[in-house]
Amino acid sequence: MFPWRFLLLLVVLCVWSLTTFTWALPFEQRGFWDFAMDGETADLTMTMRDEEGSAVDELPPDVSICPFACHCQLTVVQCSDLTLISVPNNIPRGTKLLDLQNNRITELKENDFKGLTNLYALSLVNNKISKVHPQAFSPLRHLKKLYFSRNLLTVVPKNLPPSLVELRIHDNRIKKIAEGTFSGLGTMNCIDLPDSLHELHLDNNQIQAIEMEDLSRYKHLYRLGLGFNQIRMIENGSLSYVPSLRELHLEHNRLSRVPSGLPDMKYLQVVYLHSNNISQVNVYDFCPRGFGMKRSFYNGISLFANPVKYWEVQPATFRCVTDRLAIQFGNYKK
Repeated sequence: MFPWRFLLLLVVLCVWSLTTFTWALPFEQRGFWDFAMDGETADLTMTMRDEEGSAVDELPPDVSICPFACHCQLTVVQCSDLTLISVPNNIPRGTKLLDLQNNRITELKENDFKGLTNLYALSLVNNKISKVHPQAFSPLRHLKKLYFSRNLLTVVPKNLPPSLVELRIHDNRIKKIAEGTFSGLGTMNCIDLPDSLHELHLDNNQIQAIEMEDLSRYKHLYRLGLGFNQIRMIENGSLSYVPSLRELHLEHNRLSRVPSGLPDMKYLQVVYLHSNNISQVNVYDFCPRGFGMKRSFYNGISLFANPVKYWEVQPATFRCVTDRLAIQFGNYKK
């Protein structure tokens, strides 16, 4: 269960443009803090300075062990821009920030991060990673920030560290976020997802509202799962950002009315609204006013377990539904 208030809002707020990464030749990298003054790692390193700066400065440098061609300074290990094809060996166990961006790593193996229990931030941006072992992140018990953007992932890696606070995974090949993907990530407050998603499942969380900009990046969605949350309000115009949506799950929330904007969704076919607090259904809640405006008729609308007096609902309300059996009413218990 996510403890934050507006998960989708945080997804939007944590997105910002990425600048070009610094390219450095092997053995000639600048000091790490100078190197990382732009791009995603800049934000990551600045955060470390704010949150853990004093602790890092007090530690003596460990130069006895450092991966070949990498630059090690205090608890920071920089292995960027080295054309690496795998995670290097001999990473110091006390490392807190590991920079592996701009390489050619294709896979994360089970023991790649073995012993790195103190790791706070990991940057894997701009590699060619398409495969992640299910236990690759198991040793990273204190990992807070994981930057995985610009790779070849087709799914979100399994068994992400429960300690994660921030995950950036945009610019991959992910088309679907399955239900339960983020289960157990109770401290997460920022998720930056790919804008090419076709399916997004955020069921079983604690989302309380959907605001205008929350869905603005996900124009290609055709299935959106928001069931089993605590949603009371969907701001007018929010659904206009997902014009291709076919299926919308809003069951088991706290909505008091049918969300606005449904009549304008030309391709929407299935809407789950059961087990909410909806007490009234109006004639223009689902279907557009004019004929020929909706490309696909509804084949499923669930409104049962709501305090709706279904005998008062006008028959014309469901004029764009394929069959009356596709409408589910009744079975409301106080």
